[in-house]
Amino acid sequence: MAEMTPSDTGADTPPIALSAAPGYQVRRLYQAYVAAWVRLVDPVLTGPQFAVLTAVGAAPGEDQSSMATAVALDTSTMADVARRLEGRGLLVRRTAPDDGRRKLLFLTEAGEEALAEADRRARLLDERLLEPYGPGERARLLGELTALADHWEGLTRDA
Repeated sequence: MAEMTPSDTGADTPPIALSAAPGYQVRRLYQAYVAAWVRLVDPVLTGPQFAVLTAVGAAPGEDQSSMATAVALDTSTMADVARRLEGRGLLVRRTAPDDGRRKLLFLTEAGEEALAEADRRARLLDERLLEPYGPGERARLLGELTALADHWEGLTRDA
């Protein structure tokens, strides 16, 4: 029997056990998305930071814990993201007058400007990502992705 070289084994393609695994495909999507985000939206502002700015822009003055839930971050990650955004002058955290432990979040003027520009670029990225799909297919795909995310998040609560 002849010895197989790496090129004979298909080393540049994943084994079927991987390519058939949903988690593997989700990881591939995420890696490609992050690379596209850095190149086309913002090399400094991360996806979670963008999500926090978006949520705070939509509901200024909400508390940090509620915002964490809204953007699917745990409270310690949310605290770190908020601290970083505050350090960059994009967000202000104020202590709630009725409860010194609660932090209320507000965008600064610079935060509003950064959000507007990042949102414009993110919408253009969304268009490129969904380019192969027509409007009806996009709605169906987003519905499927949302349902899958909801189901997978439920699995983490059940475990």
